[in-house]
Amino acid sequence: MPLSDTKKVAAIIADAGGRVVGRTRLQKIAYLLTVSGMENGLSFSYKHYGPYSEDLATAADLGDLLGDLQQTEHPTSWGGSYSIFTAQSPADGLVDERRREFARAAADSDAVELELAATAVFLAREGYPDPWEETARRKPEKAEKGRLDRAKVLLAGLTRIQTPVPLPAIV
Repeated sequence: MPLSDTKKVAAIIADAGGRVVGRTRLQKIAYLLTVSGMENGLSFSYKHYGPYSEDLATAADLGDLLGDLQQTEHPTSWGGSYSIFTAQSPADGLVDERRREFARAAADSDAVELELAATAVFLAREGYPDPWEETARRKPEKAEKGRLDRAKVLLAGLTRIQTPVPLPAIV
């Protein structure tokens, strides 16, 4: 029986170490799990911060209401807010160690570098001949200060984890 979207999001958070800081980071972890064949049922399109799933955003909010996960909002210094998501693995859940390793590596990475890496993967899958160049063009401020190079290193590390569907060979 397939998991509900709220339980999928909770499982992503649990596999990422039980805590994910930021909505954007959660979106990028879920996207990379999806394109690597370790998650299914979530659709993504391109938005300002790269690959984005409205279904995931809705499921995270609903999951908080239903008790499948916890989401707490915190103020930022610039007047916005960010969320911290927490969830625990279900006691009867089967553990996929490669999925857990992949999700934790993504969750432990720098949020901007993760965003850049996920964006480059998305653009590669959309057929852009140089997805890194297109990522830098779309996100010039974020691609500065060596972040784009570190995003490539991050993606290379994720690529070394065996997944059902290999990530695009763009590093």
